[in-house]
Amino acid sequence: KLEGGLWLGTAQGAGTTPGPQCDLQGLWRNELGSNMTLSALDAARTFSGSYHTAVAATNKQILVSPLQGAQQHPSTKGQPTFGFTVQWQFADSTTAFVGQCFVDRRGKETLETMWLLREEVPSRRDAWKATR
Repeated sequence: KLEGGLWLGTAQGAGTTPGPQCDLQGLWRNELGSNMTLSALDAARTFSGSYHTAVAATNKQILVSPLQGAQQHPSTKGQPTFGFTVQWQFADSTTAFVGQCFVDRRGKETLETMWLLREEVPSRRDAWKATR
């Protein structure tokens, strides 16, 4: 099973505008011990990075896997949505994550995410069991 949930960042937003900020760049860790490292946003508001899951439904060695994503322009509330995909290096599957960054009154950033995994199956007849 792969996890979504709460991600706690080690880097705080670096924005200089008033109000909440959300900077996805940096190292993020969730409650299950998985971690991901995200690059800075480029001009198109896309990012890349790596994901190291602590849990998976496989007996294979878990490998760090690449990710690609995009972040919406933050509104005046400064708590934008984002999405990214992970191409697993140890399994024939891909996971799409969507989420939102929240900033509390002390400036602590938390990512709330949900995910959908699709694994390769041998035929269309088996497609019913390929998504979780």
